[in-house]
Amino acid sequence: MTTPMDTNLLGGPEPTLLPDEPEPLAARAGGASLYAALATHPTSSLLWAALADEAYAAGRLVDSYAYARVGYHRGLDALRRAGWRGHGPIPWEHEPNRGFLRALYALARAAAAIDEQDEATRCTLFLRDSSPEAAAALEKS
Repeated sequence: MTTPMDTNLLGGPEPTLLPDEPEPLAARAGGASLYAALATHPTSSLLWAALADEAYAAGRLVDSYAYARVGYHRGLDALRRAGWRGHGPIPWEHEPNRGFLRALYALARAAAAIDEQDEATRCTLFLRDSSPEAAAALEKS
């Protein structure tokens, strides 16, 4: 059965689908703090994005920016390993992509909050180009 993610009607790059990250999720489900989970799974964009969200909610904007930036770069590394060549769809519908997309959103949000407007704009456009569904979901949250 073909799904919308399996069909490329635009002739551009195929969607990039990151592999599952069961270990970081299991660490959090087992009660580990974000810091403890990141100490054993430092490549998880999802965990870095969650830490960025916590810092942002607490008003620690520079911390949020730093955590989001690490999650963003860890996600870029994972995307490249998955065959991404710097552009193309990164579907929100594919759960493992959400860590990177959340880190990208958190970076845009924190950059705007610390008046780093060029980066905020770049990251917002990157998010919208990569996954309009992610942008819609995250920008309304």
